[in-house]
Amino acid sequence: MTQQALSLRALYEEHFQFVWRSLRRLGVREADVPDAVQDVFIVVHRKLPEFEGRSKVTTWLFGIALRVARDRQKLAYTRRQVDDEQAITGCVDASADIAADLERKQGLALLETILDSMPIEQRAVFTLFELDGLTGDAIAELLDVPLGTVYSRLRLAREAFQRSVQRIRAREGKRPPSPPSSGIRDACLRTKTPPIEAIADARVSPSTPEVSSRVRPTSAVASPANDDDLDGFDVPDHAIAGGAA
Repeated sequence: MTQQALSLRALYEEHFQFVWRSLRRLGVREADVPDAVQDVFIVVHRKLPEFEGRSKVTTWLFGIALRVARDRQKLAYTRRQVDDEQAITGCVDASADIAADLERKQGLALLETILDSMPIEQRAVFTLFELDGLTGDAIAELLDVPLGTVYSRLRLAREAFQRSVQRIRAREGKRPPSPPSSGIRDACLRTKTPPIEAIADARVSPSTPEVSSRVRPTSAVASPANDDDLDGFDVPDHAIAGGAA
């Protein structure tokens, strides 16, 4: 086996979960992720001799994943299966626990629908910051863009997100209780409030010192504190198997 094949296998085994998670964050549907992961590593196989190590491997892989996700986003544009109305309708006569679980799942579905409406570059920054908890500096390094670009994209993404939520609230004619203002990610993961509302109501602005000073993981492969709370965005157990093609 050639050194290139060995390197490809090592990259696959070490970064498979990172690539999977990145593709989900970038809007690739769960059912399409296995094929998208394969697409990423096909490009890796082709481009590996050209990689000179001037950037981190994760930065290089994320750039490839971004391009793969963008191509798939164009193909999927006309066949989205969930819209705003479907995501927030359908009440059931159930216990409080079941109803709360349904509300959480509906919130996640609506969150993904709104994220799908964002330009992919804004979605990348938004999900890395709000869901993965990366710092602005870590995102800038991962995306290989200036820090100012990160915060500009984050601001635009938040504004788009707020507009979507306000439109939905106006249509529904109601406003659920606000979660604690301890930060968007904490509100998503540690309260019973649907994540769509947690993000919309959090009192955090990229222009405030709180953004740069709050403690966040510095790894570009950061995971949510509890994967169950963001079910559907992460790597399923059955996918963590096999080797590089």
